[in-house]
Amino acid sequence: MMPKAFEVLLRDEISSKRLDGSYKSERIIITAQDSEIQTEESGKTLLNFCSNNYLGLSNHPDVKMAAQKAIESHGFGMSSVRFICGTQDLHKDLENRLSRFLLKEDTILYNSCFDANGGLFQNLLGSDDVILSASLNHASIIDGVRLSKAKKMLYHYDDVNELNDRLKEAHESRFKVVVTDGVFSMEGELASLDKIVQVCQDHEALLVVDDSHATGFIGDHGRGTAEYFGVHDQVDLFTGTLGKALGGATGGYISGKREIIEWLRNTSRPYLFSNSLAPAIIGGAIQSINIVESKEGNELMGRSKRNTGYFREEMNKKGFQIKKGIHPIVPIMVGEANIATSMAEDLLKDGIYVTGFSYPVVPKGEARIRVQISAIHTMDQIDKAIECFVKEGNKYEVIG
Repeated sequence: MMPKAFEVLLRDEISSKRLDGSYKSERIIITAQDSEIQTEESGKTLLNFCSNNYLGLSNHPDVKMAAQKAIESHGFGMSSVRFICGTQDLHKDLENRLSRFLLKEDTILYNSCFDANGGLFQNLLGSDDVILSASLNHASIIDGVRLSKAKKMLYHYDDVNELNDRLKEAHESRFKVVVTDGVFSMEGELASLDKIVQVCQDHEALLVVDDSHATGFIGDHGRGTAEYFGVHDQVDLFTGTLGKALGGATGGYISGKREIIEWLRNTSRPYLFSNSLAPAIIGGAIQSINIVESKEGNELMGRSKRNTGYFREEMNKKGFQIKKGIHPIVPIMVGEANIATSMAEDLLKDGIYVTGFSYPVVPKGEARIRVQISAIHTMDQIDKAIECFVKEGNKYEVIG
C-alpha cells in the first residue's frame, strides 16, 4: 500500500504544476489525425497545428490500405521478440527498404526512436570511450547516453568551435562519438551538419544523427538534414522514427554500417526484450516510404516547404518573435509558462489546436507555443491560424 506521505507529496507537486502553468493535460481526439480534427472536449472542428504529420500521411488512403493488407496476410501482432519467433519477412522488407532509402548498409527496427536511442550506446561503448552530446538533444538521446559507461561531454548545440575544443580534450579516448539531433524539436533549428562532419573527420569521431524531425521531407529526396547540407554519406549512423513523416504510427530504427547493426541485434536491450513491431505498422511504413519516393511525395515536400515559408514570413511581418529557419516547427516565443498555457487555451476556443510548452520541456522563461505546419494545410487554414494568433497575441501582449 502506498505510504500516505508519498501520496500527499505527489498531490502537492501536481498542484504546483497546475499553479505555475507547467501541468500537461491531454485532449481526447475523436477523429483521425489530419489537418482538421475534433476533440471530445470541444465538440467542433479544429485546425490542427501541433502534429508531426509533416506530409499528411497519417490518414493517407494508400497507407491505411497497406496496413489493412498487412493485417490480412500477417496477422494483428507478433507475440514475441525478434530473435525468438518475432521476425517476419515484413520486418526484413522494411529494414531493407529503409537502408536503401537512407543509403546505408543495414537497418535495425525498434518500437520507437526513444528505444533506438536508449539501446544504441549502452553496449557499444566502454569506459575508455567518450560521447559528446549536443546541449538541446532529445530526452531519448540524453537517457541513452546516460546508460553508457563511456565518458560524457556536452557541447552547445550550435557551437562547432566548442565541439572542436571538447574533442581536443578527449584526444586520449579510444573511440569518440558525437551525437546530435538533426532538427532540435523545440527550436525548429537544423544542426550545422556540414560543419559538424568536418570537425568529426578532423578528430576521427563517429557521428550519430537523430533525424526524427527531418526524415521523409527535408532534403532534395527527403533523406533528412544531412542531405539538406550535402553530407549524407558522411554521417555514420542515423536514428529515426516512423512516427512522424513516415506514416505517423510508431516505430524507430538505426541505420548504418553492417557491423554496428549486427552488434546491436545481439546486444541492444530494447531490441532484444521488446515485442516486434506489428504487421500493420510495417505495411503502412513501407507504403509511406514508397509515397515519399514518388511524384506525389515530391509534390508533398514542395507543398510543405511553401506552406512553411509562407507561415514564417507572415508571422514575422505581424511582429511575433520566432526563431529563424526553414523547418515546419515554428516556435512562437511568449516567455512565461502561464501565458503559453492560457494563450493556447484561447486559441483552441478560436478553433486552432496548438500546445504551449514550458519548463522542464524548455528552459524557464522561454515558454512558447510550438506551431507545426503540414503539407496538407491549405492556405485558407494557415491564414485562419495567423488571424487567430494576431488576435490572441495582442491580447497577451506578445507581439513586438
